[in-house]
Amino acid sequence: MMTNLFSSFDPGTYMNLSLNWMSTLLGILFIPMMFWLIPSRYNYLWNKIILTLHNEFKILLGNNSIKGSTLIFISIFSMIMFNNFLGLFPYIFTSSSHMVMTLTLALPMWLSFMIYGWINNTMHMFTHLVPQGTPPILMPFMVCIETISNFIRPGTLAVRLAANMIAGHLLLTLLGNTGPSMNLILINFLIITQLLLLLLESAVSIIQSYVFAVLTTLYSSEVN
Repeated sequence: MMTNLFSSFDPGTYMNLSLNWMSTLLGILFIPMMFWLIPSRYNYLWNKIILTLHNEFKILLGNNSIKGSTLIFISIFSMIMFNNFLGLFPYIFTSSSHMVMTLTLALPMWLSFMIYGWINNTMHMFTHLVPQGTPPILMPFMVCIETISNFIRPGTLAVRLAANMIAGHLLLTLLGNTGPSMNLILINFLIITQLLLLLLESAVSIIQSYVFAVLTTLYSSEVN
């Protein structure tokens, strides 16, 4: 039984080295490779997912998007999804539950969109500060509101992803720690509850990576 509830989120390992962060790269091992002429079912499924995401992100980016620009968003989706999903397995560190990881993904993307947009499409960025149909008396307030909402975008992206991962892991940890103090009948209910929660967290791990990638795509489409 763990002494600290948050010890599962500690990246520290042997000799004060934070080697648990290396689990971020574990997803690379699960990407199927083309060794044979006829692709396997896993390869076919992976290509189908990538193609579906590419078509969807292409619609979100619009006609003015640069060719191949969906690649970075698909890569972000894959990386976060593998991290979230593998974190549900025992003894695998979930790096996406840390703000260090989520902000590292969100902040550079948002900053690059802002720099590109304000330098190349200055007037277009100014028009985004005042929504269409705003009464003239409310325009100064809308500019302030839109500016603040623009500044907190990377923070909301990072916090949403980290909070969802932390909440699921804490619930699973709490349920697991209550097992030794229960009788046989209650343990059966506990196992069913844990399985249902694990199923829910598996869905959340995919949904959160999709939400992160879609919102990043939408933010990039605004600067074109």
